[in-house]
Amino acid sequence: MEDITVEELKERIDKNEEFPFVDVREEWEYEEDNLGALNIPLGQLAASLDELEQYKDQELVVHCRSGARSGNAKKFLETKGYTKVRNVLGGIMAYRELEEE
Repeated sequence: MEDITVEELKERIDKNEEFPFVDVREEWEYEEDNLGALNIPLGQLAASLDELEQYKDQELVVHCRSGARSGNAKKFLETKGYTKVRNVLGGIMAYRELEEE
């Protein structure tokens, strides 16, 4: 599935749209700044699949700081049968830059 831009993500958040949204950064990063997503650090993703099982056939948006870890999370989830995973391109850094424009 095609990845998601920060522009599209911001539009959906601004509309208070509800969708499965996971932040794969470490807890301390999440505590410093977050977009309200469910925090499951990348290293704990394999052990946390039960939490995400209900979203297996739904669009699932994943993000991190820059898009690299969430890209890995997307690949991992796809190997587990998740068919509609979308990585936030540029991560939270790009999202915050967009807000400053």
